Amino acid sequence: MTEPALVVGSASPHLGRALAQAFGIEPVATKMERFPDGELHIEVPPDAIRGRRVVVLQTSTPPVGEHLLELLLLADACWRAGAASLEAVIPYVGYARQDRRARAGEPLGGRLVADLLSHGRFERVFTVDLHNPALEGCFGAPLEHLSALPLLAEALRPFVSDTSVVVAPDLGAVKRAEALAKLLGRPWAVVHKARLSGNDVETLGLLGQVRGMRPILVDDMISTGGTLAAAAKELRGEGCVDDFILATTHALLVGPALERLHGVPVKRLVSTDSVEPRQGLPFPHQVVTLAPLLLRALRPDAR
Repeated sequence: MTEPALVVGSASPHLGRALAQAFGIEPVATKMERFPDGELHIEVPPDAIRGRRVVVLQTSTPPVGEHLLELLLLADACWRAGAASLEAVIPYVGYARQDRRARAGEPLGGRLVADLLSHGRFERVFTVDLHNPALEGCFGAPLEHLSALPLLAEALRPFVSDTSVVVAPDLGAVKRAEALAKLLGRPWAVVHKARLSGNDVETLGLLGQVRGMRPILVDDMISTGGTLAAAAKELRGEGCVDDFILATTHALLVGPALERLHGVPVKRLVSTDSVEPRQGLPFPHQVVTLAPLLLRALRPDAR
């Protein structure tokens, strides 16, 4: 099978290098610059694109709007350069949490972004651990929703003991915690939380046995760290061991995240490179590349 042309956006250099290496190819040499007014100008070499299947890789981390626009500009440049087909790999989809309206006057940000991506003329879109899988129905192109849980489980396995317990920090992470617990052969528990605002949460109780256990807190993303910090406080109050492992697909770690997690006895963070790995964290950070998962999805003969 002829390998695709791989176009990597500026938000995904780490994963772009890993995916190119997995394919055994070099990414297309794109040119990006900004005009004095801030507009992004992009060029792709037509000879590297014309008549080929093109995969555009770009995650939508902050600044989300800029990175989404860059993805669409890259796709449009490839289409106009004569690409035979276009596929998008968006490991982390921004605005996916805005999948419903809590009150009148709010937009459906997730639906709007899905509609926006339809202008990329993508034949398929690949995402990893979408915050709400139901958002798949909003995409115009077929969406392949991939799970990083098996990769995370393999990375966690050396640190799992007979006192480990997998914990969902809120009800939204229950299915994820249950699936990871099954992969690791460990029990699981769930913290019940209430969200007070976009930044603040409070816990309302705990379901499961954690006393004397070592928690593995798992969620699809760590944004500001509020959910995990509140869950850790609840777990410590219930008598768990001060030996926390955090497992997540998307380690955004924005805003006050590090300050909040500073109060949690974090022994290790395990995440993927869906988000560019952050440097200088105050605890060990193990980054698992998504490249093998994406390779199997993009090249069926590699399965």
